[in-house]
Amino acid sequence: MQKSIICDIDGVLLHDNTLIPGADDFIHRIIDQGNKLVILTNYPAMTENDLHNRFKSAGLNVPPECFYTSAMATAAFMERQEGNKAFVIGEGALTHELYKSGFTITDINPDFVIVGETQSYNWTMIQKAARLVAGGARFIATNPDTHGPSMSPACGALCAPIERMTGREPFYVGKPSTWIIRAALNKIGAHSQDTCIIGDNLRTDILMGFQAGLETILVLSGISQMEDIDKVPFKPNHIFNSVKDIDIL
Repeated sequence: MQKSIICDIDGVLLHDNTLIPGADDFIHRIIDQGNKLVILTNYPAMTENDLHNRFKSAGLNVPPECFYTSAMATAAFMERQEGNKAFVIGEGALTHELYKSGFTITDINPDFVIVGETQSYNWTMIQKAARLVAGGARFIATNPDTHGPSMSPACGALCAPIERMTGREPFYVGKPSTWIIRAALNKIGAHSQDTCIIGDNLRTDILMGFQAGLETILVLSGISQMEDIDKVPFKPNHIFNSVKDIDIL
């Protein structure tokens, strides 16, 4: 049986906006073989079409439907919750997914405060979000990442002042939460026992795959290196230098 594949982006297929050598051949092979494929990212501020354009600019043409983001997973999670009003801190990609799921975006008695990532974060947003969470709105966040490679503040950093002010932690939808894995599997109609995850980070990609019962493949083209493997109590099923060396799929 062909394996379904969930593949991380940064450190696995791209460095910034440059293809990691061999990533194009690997993705083309997977698509030509007919494997079910999800290219997964914690970054919630891009739509599938945005990611398609990012990859195309780097020289790799991937169908938009292959991409899945923490914004999409957050909307899928919210569809299962009671309430349909949300105060949102984030970019258009996140609000777009929430609108598609039937949510009203408002700061008047919202059921939820949802935080993603935005460059327009400000004092007023922090105050309003904290006041709403303290008043009973449920606190949801797209992902726990604190910063990007260039130290740009990410969702976890934006949540921090709200959490400190209210004493309430958000539910994080994205990696390493297994919710995003389940949502990605549902998107392609796959099962955990028939799926492998490819990632460069032991503490997010591989930990999440391990917890969800997936076969795990660590590539050494990003964050985690061989010396890091003995620092965690779980081990990836397979280790390769980069995706171009993967020969088991």
